[in-house]
This record gives sequence, C-alpha cells and structure tokens, in this order.
Amino acid sequence: MPDLSDIGAAVIGTGFIGAVHLSTLRRLGIPIIGVLGSSAARGADRARALGVAKAYGSLDEMLADPTVQVVHVTSPNVAHYPQVRAILAAGKHVICEKPLAMTSAQSAEMLAMARASGKVAAVCYNTRFYPLNQHAHGMMKAGDLGDLRLITGHFHQDWLAKETDWNWRLEAEEGGPLRSVSDIGTHWVDLTNFITGQKPVAVMAELATFIPERQKPLGPVETFTATKGPTETRKIETDDAATILLRYGNGGLGMLSTSQISHGRRGLLSWDISGSKASAAWSAEHPEELWIGHREAPNQVLLRDPSLMNPTGAAAAFMPGGHPEGFADTWAAFFRQVYGDVARGGRGEGSTWATFQDGHHEMLFCDAVLASAARGAWVDVAQG
Repeated sequence: MPDLSDIGAAVIGTGFIGAVHLSTLRRLGIPIIGVLGSSAARGADRARALGVAKAYGSLDEMLADPTVQVVHVTSPNVAHYPQVRAILAAGKHVICEKPLAMTSAQSAEMLAMARASGKVAAVCYNTRFYPLNQHAHGMMKAGDLGDLRLITGHFHQDWLAKETDWNWRLEAEEGGPLRSVSDIGTHWVDLTNFITGQKPVAVMAELATFIPERQKPLGPVETFTATKGPTETRKIETDDAATILLRYGNGGLGMLSTSQISHGRRGLLSWDISGSKASAAWSAEHPEELWIGHREAPNQVLLRDPSLMNPTGAAAAFMPGGHPEGFADTWAAFFRQVYGDVARGGRGEGSTWATFQDGHHEMLFCDAVLASAARGAWVDVAQG
C-alpha cells in the first residue's frame, strides 16, 4: 500500500457528509490541510468544531494552496459543476459527492475535463465498498451467478417523512429536479451496475410528491436533524418516492423503488439478483450477510469474513470475520483505494471506485426517469 501521509487533502462543505469525509481522512492518516464552508464565518466556526486547523475564505484561496493535492466536494449539488471545473483547472485531484451535477450537460463537460486533466476524479458511491457487495461483484465477474435475468430492490428512508422535515435537497434549485431518485436511487443504480456489469438501457418511471407543502426553517438546519424555530410554508415539486421498471442491455429486467417518506426505514438499501446459474441478495440493514440461492443445492448465507471471500471482497474488508463493519468502513475502503491511486499516479487495474463516467451515466439515467414520468412511457437511457 502506498504511503498516503504525504498527500494533502481539503474538504469543501462542513455538514453531515463533510464531517464523514474528515473523520475518514483522519482514520487513514491523510493530512487535512483545511476546509471551506458556505461562508467564511461558517467555515471558521465549523473548522473549530471539527478540529481542523485551517478554514479557507474562498475556493480560490484553497486552490492556490500548493500543499493541497486532493479536494473533496461535499457541497450542495448546485455547486458541484463550478467547483469541480475550478479544481481540475487548478491541477488538483477531486472526489465529488453524488449526484455529479445538476444536469447531464454539466456532467458531460465535467467528464471531458477530468479525462483531459489526467487527474484522479472519483464520485462518492461508497455503497460499492461494503465488502460483500465487492464480493458479489467478483462472483458475477467470475460467472458464479450466470447472466443477469432479474434484479429487484429499493432504497427507502424516513428522514423526510413529515411536513416539518426540511433539507436543501427538497428544493429543485439546490438539488435538481429529482430528489429521491437522484439522491438515493442513483446509489442503488450505481451499485447494481457495478455488481452485475450491466446498465439499464430503458426505464418506465412514476414519481410521487406525497407532501406538496413543507415548513422551511428560517434559520440553518443540518442534514438528518430536526427543524427548530420559526418556519415558512414552501411548495415542494421534487419526488418523495418513485417506482421504476428497468430493461438491461443483455435482456435482463429490473424493478426499483425509492422513498424518503417510509417511516422506520433509516436507510434500507437492498438488491436481489436472479442469475441464470444462481441468485444472490443483500441489504444494508444486514450488511454482514450475503444470501446465495441455489436450485439443486442448499442455499447459503455468507457472513463477511475475508478468509472466506473472493479477492475482490476481501480487499475491501478491514476486520476479520466476527468483527462487524458498517457505513463508516465503506468510506475508509473507498478513500484508501482512491488515495492509493493518487499516490500511484492513476487508476489501478483492480480499482473499483466510481469514475466520472459512472457519475455521468447516473445523470443520463435521471434524464430518462424524468422523461418517462412526464410521458408515462418507456424511455431509452442515453449512452455517453
């Protein structure tokens, strides 16, 4: 493993996911040079609270710092495009939160710029890095499951289930025209694309906004926290939930549902694959277990144990069997791989992190979902 202690990192955004990035960088021993907040005052306050020595006053100041080699973008979606363009133009590597951009036109430009730069450019689809998802990818690649026939699953949450729940993602001008699909549905799409090696080529989608008006706090509110203080009523046009039928290039079929209004579901991401040789299923609520189904032999439940997993799965694990790993560990496995590639000067042959090409595909997928929901018909997913 290359030495990561000489690679300086900076993080844009100091909210929930920005703090996740910071704690993961510390865990891996990667120097944190500084952070950039939504304002200079906000950045300084959050830097003190998060134990970071430096708060930059502007993006230009951050990018002018020669000790920063990698920039993490955890800002609201609307800021990704201009920030990533500036980061790549400054010759820095970039790790960007999803969705990659507000539109596929933006993501296409970001992809082209990333390719031309020669820099490492990763998108934060961390759920790939649950070790058993990596193992399932290895199984599919080895032909253990056969050809993809049917895949079903969902990503359900409850953090926006009440009209008093609020987050910037609710507003199209901050997060984009889709919400449950782009915010969490793209996690499922990217993960299942990664595992199966297949991508949807057409979709039939229905979107629903079950809470058409919400109470927006007049003051700031953090992700996954309750709103407090006075509010104002705001009309909501982004999707609370969606159901999507999928067609894959090899003739396989799929079904996906997304929801941010399912009471009691904190983060239920699950998939169930029926292959021509065997089946497999996994859930983020039980991330240490991979179910493997057979027709003419007993079914199996593989507990995460590197000594029993294929090399792809074992490489993503930190702990031996019997020592559970979870959400925080996916970020560590993800960053460890990305920073290893930064140290080596480019993407490694065995690297499995999501690229800007993957992020652009998710934007094209979202385009097709919007068009299908508007037309009430199947729509092809553009390839690019």
